[in-house]
Amino acid sequence: MKRLTTVLAAILAAAATLPAQGRFQGGPGRGGFGPGPGMMSAWPGSRTPVTGAPYSGVQTTQVQQTLAGGNQITRQEQSKVYRDGQGRVRMEHTAANPAQGQARTSITIFDPVGGFSYMLNPATKTAVKTPLRTPGGMAPQGRPGRGPRAAQVQPEDLGTQTINGLSATGTRTTETIPAGAIGNAQPIQIVRETWISTALKVPVLIKTTDPRFGNTTMQLTNVVQSEPDPSLFQVPSDYNVTTRPQGMNGMMRRPPRN
Repeated sequence: MKRLTTVLAAILAAAATLPAQGRFQGGPGRGGFGPGPGMMSAWPGSRTPVTGAPYSGVQTTQVQQTLAGGNQITRQEQSKVYRDGQGRVRMEHTAANPAQGQARTSITIFDPVGGFSYMLNPATKTAVKTPLRTPGGMAPQGRPGRGPRAAQVQPEDLGTQTINGLSATGTRTTETIPAGAIGNAQPIQIVRETWISTALKVPVLIKTTDPRFGNTTMQLTNVVQSEPDPSLFQVPSDYNVTTRPQGMNGMMRRPPRN
């Protein structure tokens, strides 16, 4: 479950703050969707905020893995996401905690207006405040590798369709990792289909098939295109706020565990 939560954090951050070009860039060992080393790196501070297109919705992520004996593991989690007209984003994610027999909720607020991100823990009423990276400090991510063992990436334009009630443009990317690149005896093919809302500039559907990690599907549903309550993007006055510097590569730190 911890690994799935890590995957969801990356997916949700990308979906909430994807820039206008609406492209997920992939390369060997970096752009693969799935609960493993190929997880896409996309934290809120690493994306250009989208303004003038407020919305709220529910993001559902399902991961399905088939084991060698034919047994299947299916996990699904949901998160609420809000974005205001200034590009501020709030994500509420609740994950089951089998060890404690209860669910754990974490809240992320990405505030490009104030220049900070916040990780809130409602159970302890604490928050971690982290400065956002400046555009000049962001390093390019997910560029395809070079050399004879580099992954071969083939994009395909899927046109425009209505997905979950929203007009969206689709692309399919087929990435082939050649034999021997990562110790694999045969080539590995990863297929990712992404549909980006033309109005909101966020993914409404992402489907990935990766033989290393299984199938991952993320959907954005119950979308309301209106301005959310401004209080959602503020830390409650009764929270204890701790300010910390950026972590490695500008990633936001996780909130304290319950």
